[in-house]
Amino acid sequence: MAQPQTPAQAWAALLDGNARFAADRAVHPRQDSARRAETATRRAPLALVLACMDSRVSPEIIFDQGIGDLAVVRTAGQVLDSIGLASIEFGVAQLGARLVVVLGHDDCGAVATTLRAHGTGEIPGGRIRAVIDGIAPSMSAVRRAASSFAGVDPDVVSDEHVRRTSRLLVEWSPVLAEHVANGSCAVVGTGYRLASGDLRVLETLGDIGDSPMATSPQTDRR
Repeated sequence: MAQPQTPAQAWAALLDGNARFAADRAVHPRQDSARRAETATRRAPLALVLACMDSRVSPEIIFDQGIGDLAVVRTAGQVLDSIGLASIEFGVAQLGARLVVVLGHDDCGAVATTLRAHGTGEIPGGRIRAVIDGIAPSMSAVRRAASSFAGVDPDVVSDEHVRRTSRLLVEWSPVLAEHVANGSCAVVGTGYRLASGDLRVLETLGDIGDSPMATSPQTDRR
């Protein structure tokens, strides 16, 4: 596979891979001894993925990519922190990734925990509080539009959290903002469907080309 030179080319490669995966036609490319040797002293990911740690959402699998194709940062609920942001900056500025994908999904346990904690007032102990604090602003944005707390759809919160996280990447990182502004990188926020294996585009910053899956934040509120 030729190395993508633009964010649109990188996104097209990921779209093709996800289409194969969702249709049960995954080819599991670049996962052999030749690829191991090729990447032993060379790093050139086509994209960087900020993903949830959920065991059902493995970026290399759902995008049908191989060794060295993706750099991946994973946290519960794809919550962004300083180390995660530094890792993303490293992937873009030092490794040359042309695309950053924020990968959310339905039935997210971190979102469910956040809703439960705020609904009952019982906040889990330990460092789990940081995950809840990271998702809470997205929950609050959805809660304002709901008639009651019980009426908040966790999957709508997940979508809003993807949108917010995508925007925060550029707002919090001058490095990433510069790469998006000059067209060398783009950010795309996506929602992965666990049952079907396909994706929805929820947010874009920068040029990812003409995507048939692209949806506006205003029209994709389920």
